[in-house]
Amino acid sequence: MIVPCNHDGIIIASDIVKKGGTVVFPTDTVYGIGCDPFNSKAVRTIYRIKGREESKHLPVLGFSISEVSKIAIFDELSKRFAAKFWPGPLTLILGIKEEKIAKSLGLDGKIAVRVPSHPCALKLLKECKLLVGTSANIAGHPSSADSHEIIKELEGYDILLDGGKILNSVESTIIEVVGSKFRIIREGKVSEKELLTLV
Repeated sequence: MIVPCNHDGIIIASDIVKKGGTVVFPTDTVYGIGCDPFNSKAVRTIYRIKGREESKHLPVLGFSISEVSKIAIFDELSKRFAAKFWPGPLTLILGIKEEKIAKSLGLDGKIAVRVPSHPCALKLLKECKLLVGTSANIAGHPSSADSHEIIKELEGYDILLDGGKILNSVESTIIEVVGSKFRIIREGKVSEKELLTLV
């Protein structure tokens, strides 16, 4: 099913997610594919659609810092990064405190989290609060910023929220905070120089 990123489309997509389905949706970086992170069956479906090894953990998107705080542990530096760059293209690797999500995602104490800034993604997250949010592509293939490419390449998801082409598409920067320092796991839109201003 393909629906536009309007109110009705968001409600249909959120209902599908709540019933254990999978959704493809635009974010501020690339198109993502997601599901309810508490639903282990839906999580396995995402791995199957992408052809991704289950040893490669899936990140979670949240509607707000408050929602992410329910599942992850923020230290002072992580809080500063989140306050400055969320919503936006920075993924934080934090300690996990929600055991059900840790189990469903097969996590070993840490979780990658982000609050995206795309209006369609945020409207969906307003309804769902938390979503698995990994790039909507076959593992090893480039991430896509165009819904038409998704439709041609990807199969097996339940619904696509069509937001057209994402402009200025760049993947998020991924960092892990350790004490009073951080390390960059993947360079993306947020630069090391920008991050260092907060340390």
